[in-house]
Amino acid sequence: MIPNFSDFSALSLIMALIGGYLLGSIAFGLVITRLAGLEDIRKIGSGNIGATNVLRTGRRWLAALTLFGDIGKGFAAVTIASQWGEPLGLVAGLGAFLGHLYPFWLHFKGGKGVATYLGILAGVSLIAAVAFAAIWLAVAFISRYSSLSALAASLATPFVLALLGHGPGIGLFTILTALVFIRHHANITRLVKGKESKIGGTAK
Repeated sequence: MIPNFSDFSALSLIMALIGGYLLGSIAFGLVITRLAGLEDIRKIGSGNIGATNVLRTGRRWLAALTLFGDIGKGFAAVTIASQWGEPLGLVAGLGAFLGHLYPFWLHFKGGKGVATYLGILAGVSLIAAVAFAAIWLAVAFISRYSSLSALAASLATPFVLALLGHGPGIGLFTILTALVFIRHHANITRLVKGKESKIGGTAK
């Protein structure tokens, strides 16, 4: 089933998108590490603001806080906006994802979006979110590549939603999956060349 956006005014759709974007643009990795007195997370490791790069500081609890923060903002965007209708929740989810990837206050240089993707997915379908996490963990256990795990889990998500009969979310997560692949283009190149760093290794 395709969500009926025509039931909502253009203003409500724009507000959902902007609200989601502002929520998604909160860079928990940067904020949390700064509050902890660490150097700019963008100057170490991969330069990313996500939990994986925060983990490279050696502070696992900071990485965990970053992970939950990035998941939480995606989940919050969807669940809050969905109070006024599921289509608004999907739009807010898209906004949150774009906010994380391209935060205006960081000159549009954000994270790769995997944790926020998971949070948005949990807001749309908890079962699909569990499936995403299971696929990520399985691929990570076998390959020890965080990037490959994210790519595999996100690629499977639209199909999982189709199997669950959750039509409204398929379109959104097809778009989000495409964005995940775009943001991981450098990782894909390193994977093909066999130069991608493994979980627990040093960023290349």
